[in-house]
Amino acid sequence: MSVERMLMEAKSGDGISDALAKKLLNVPLNELCRAANEVRENRCGTAFDLCSIINAKSGLCSENCSFCAQSSSHNAHVRQYPLLTGEELFEAALKAKKSGILRFSIVTSGGALSSKEIDSVCKAVEKIRSEADISVCLSLGLLSEAQFRLLHSAGAERIHNNLESSKGYFPKICTTHSWEEKCEAIKAAQSAGLTVCSGGIIGLGEEPEDRIAMVSAIRALGVKSIPVNILNPIPGTPLENMKPLPYEELLRTIAIFRLMLPDSAIRLAGGRALLPEHGEACFLSGANAAITGNMLTTTGPSAQSDIMRLKNLGYEVKDID
Repeated sequence: MSVERMLMEAKSGDGISDALAKKLLNVPLNELCRAANEVRENRCGTAFDLCSIINAKSGLCSENCSFCAQSSSHNAHVRQYPLLTGEELFEAALKAKKSGILRFSIVTSGGALSSKEIDSVCKAVEKIRSEADISVCLSLGLLSEAQFRLLHSAGAERIHNNLESSKGYFPKICTTHSWEEKCEAIKAAQSAGLTVCSGGIIGLGEEPEDRIAMVSAIRALGVKSIPVNILNPIPGTPLENMKPLPYEELLRTIAIFRLMLPDSAIRLAGGRALLPEHGEACFLSGANAAITGNMLTTTGPSAQSDIMRLKNLGYEVKDID
């Protein structure tokens, strides 16, 4: 099947199949990126979803994810502190709102928050929703449906939980929890009334086919917000010597994701600081969302510079349903 026929299928249907996606691994990159951008324009228009995150609890994580500086299993140098206060979270959310950002995400280290910490986050979310009027997302680990319901009742709209990679490759990057546990947590959040943001990291040593399998699983879960992180090899982690992913491979990956998920928010996330012009070419290759500002343990572009960049590219910062 030609790229043109795949383009027609992506425009009219629910996205191309895994088998067709694999055929795109070898087509000319410029042709592929053009097609992906055309699908994005056709299915999503000029809307661009911009969010920011806060590292609300840092370090001393019991999980052993090989890419993460916050794991207590590794020797990376990272700040360690307990859950931030409700006032600190509110002030950060208010700053994000004033910067023109649509979503504010509270992210914590560890396998899951305690009941006491969940209660603190609920109170912070209630204050943020009532006084800062910004959408709140949460990334708090592998919680139960009952805990997700508490957070939803407090005003949270979305839960973030990355699958990270394919089911087959995941055990090579983490052994303290399973890929299946992540899927169950995603389903629990959805049952509690929350939408979900779930993607992964590319450049972990996986094959391109693993990325396609990951997105296929995300699509099957009904997830519409897909973060694409690029590995930032951090000293002290097991992947510190991993070679950076070629930019062309990132562009191809994002373009294929767009054709598989034609009306979703493909969100450029961690690793943006490593890219030319903070990944601007990605926004012309199918990506239509991004995390702005600092990441968990690394820096990123400011909201002001991102909003100006997006305006110059013809985008409008607004929510993507």
